[in-house]
Order: sequence, then structure tokens, then C-alpha cells
Amino acid sequence: MTDKYDKKIVSLSALKALCTRLRAKKERIVFTNGCFDILHAGHVKYLRKAKALGDILVLGLNSDSSIMRIKGPSRPVVSQKDRAAVISSLGCVDYVTVFGEDTPIKVIKAVRPDILVKGADWKAGNIVGADFVDSYGGKVATIPLVKGRSTSDIIRRIKRTSR
Repeated sequence: MTDKYDKKIVSLSALKALCTRLRAKKERIVFTNGCFDILHAGHVKYLRKAKALGDILVLGLNSDSSIMRIKGPSRPVVSQKDRAAVISSLGCVDYVTVFGEDTPIKVIKAVRPDILVKGADWKAGNIVGADFVDSYGGKVATIPLVKGRSTSDIIRRIKRTSR
């Protein structure tokens, strides 16, 4: 059985068509991406702030295989299907697409966001897709992270308490 949240999880081709229609309606599209392995308050605050920068928030979600390549064989903790279901249930997230590459550049090029957002831990010159977004007059924004809130911190705390 599908519900309204399942409809927010879309393929890249469907997302590209959606974004074309949204741009025609003058909707400001915000794009961000990440693993969102264990969803926590820092993620939620970040996503709400990202949504506040425009009308539509599109989230590129790293696939399980891309997370394993980036973070190692013990990650992700939560499967991409479950991560997509949780993220899509947030009111601030309008669409989710899962990507398997190590970077979201293919998704960014398909979405052509008005605003590309990353956490402030990313230096401007290292944000994937920033040059592309700049090339057509889009904006790149960073959002401060919530101190002490990260999936890696959560995993470290769990490991310490399980010894």
C-alpha cells in the first residue's frame, strides 16, 4: 500500500520532469544531499532551514552502496529504503531521490536548483555542483550544523556503551 509519503520518493527521470514543471510555475527549488543514516535533531533542523530558503526542497539520498564506499563497510546502519521512507515523511522535504554515485552531480544537473545547500562544514570550493549552479545564476548556501549532533557521534556513543 502506498501513501502520500511514498509519492515523494521519485526516480531521477521523474524528478527532472517535476522540476521542469515547478520552474515553469516560478517555484524556487532548493537541493541538498547526504546520507541521513541515523536521522537526528541536527538533520531535522538543517532540513527545515534548507526548506526555508525556497519553495520546494529536493533531497538527494546516498544509496547504500555509495555510503559503503564513502564511509566504510559498517555503514549505512539504516537501509536506503528505510532512510528514504523516514526522510520523505518530514513535512519540510518535498521530494527524495536516491543516487548511487559518490557525488550528487548527476542529480544536481537534472534538478538545476535555484539554491544548492550544504552544511557549513563544507568549504565553498569543495561543494559538489557549486560551479554548475553558479553558471546559470543559482545560489550556493551553507547552513550551520547543530553542535554535538551527528550520526558518527551517535555511533561512537553506542560503541562506548556496548563495551
